[in-house]
Amino acid sequence: MTGIDIPKILELAPSPAYVIDLGRLRHNLEILDRVQRRSGAKILLALKAFALWRVFPLIRQTLHGVCASSPWEARLGREEFGREVHSFAAAFKQSDVVELLGISNHLVFNSFAQLERFRPLWEKQKGRVSIGLRINPEHSEGHTAIYDPCAPGSRLGIPRAEFEGRSLAGVEGLHFHTLCEQLFEPLSRTAAVVEDKFGCFLPGMKWFNFGGGHHITREGYDIDGLVELIRHFRGKYGVEVYLEPGEAIAIGTGLLVSEVLDVVHNQVSTAILDVSATCHMPDVLEMPYRPGIHGGFDAGEQPFTYRLGGPSCLAGDVIGDWSFNTPLAPGQRLAFLDMAHYTMVKTTTFNGIQHPHICTYEPETGQLEVLRSFVYEDFKNRLA
Repeated sequence: MTGIDIPKILELAPSPAYVIDLGRLRHNLEILDRVQRRSGAKILLALKAFALWRVFPLIRQTLHGVCASSPWEARLGREEFGREVHSFAAAFKQSDVVELLGISNHLVFNSFAQLERFRPLWEKQKGRVSIGLRINPEHSEGHTAIYDPCAPGSRLGIPRAEFEGRSLAGVEGLHFHTLCEQLFEPLSRTAAVVEDKFGCFLPGMKWFNFGGGHHITREGYDIDGLVELIRHFRGKYGVEVYLEPGEAIAIGTGLLVSEVLDVVHNQVSTAILDVSATCHMPDVLEMPYRPGIHGGFDAGEQPFTYRLGGPSCLAGDVIGDWSFNTPLAPGQRLAFLDMAHYTMVKTTTFNGIQHPHICTYEPETGQLEVLRSFVYEDFKNRLA
């Protein structure tokens, strides 16, 4: 990853460990800050992707708040981020709504049924908590069904037909979230559909939330196009525009440091590591996707090819096949790239496998700080 001193981190970090490079994090925040200043939009951190609260003091210097998918995330945002908290879930319990109304700035409902069921609660907070609805434009841009909120039969967002004959009394904003790891062009196409279907409601709204999935800090993103699109909606409808990316904040900032434990052979040579796909990077199996490895190449490109697997009992705990220019051996360190988002937030302690340490690296000083190390009691106390 550009600008990260991976050899230095491999030298300093314990294994296994997630390591966040603060220099790269600042780089991403600078890009997002330029978008905010040029467009007038407010950008939020999506906690579902990246919730490392120890770096919130750095992030909140730039971003306006967080978006939360549960009362626990909202509480974390309120306690540790300290700016705006926007909350949404596919459905809420009454106790959720009571708690969220006490700690949220925006509360977004996923159906008219929930909007009306909890109206007696949220109307009491009018003027302090802004109420919104999530819409479903029924326009898919995703390539992986499990991550497509607009897939046929999706439970996420209200289709346009459901708005007929419904009261929007008290609703101050609309929210759509349809993207996943995408550049500007899918957003541009989606926004055109959204405006065509739901634009008639926007003049009566105070805000419009473009959701997440925007890879704004990725190379090749059309920032000028994004700025112009935001300006269009702000100018035409007089709404405050929000974006709530998660990956754009953390993309390219994190490594997962691992160590080779053993090399076994059964038709292929497999290096067993102290990190696990199922425990520590589950999207490798769920999405699926292939992470990058520092010094690793596609199978067969270099003289020594290995299958990389985790230490768990799951037969499919396999990360993939890579080749290297020298043989792998026990004790050798490997660094998986871009491991900040959707990793730490999704880990498990399946099999009682050690959870990676959580660290930050400050390139300006060359210092690595271990923020958290996990012990047996952390595993034990999750279960009873």
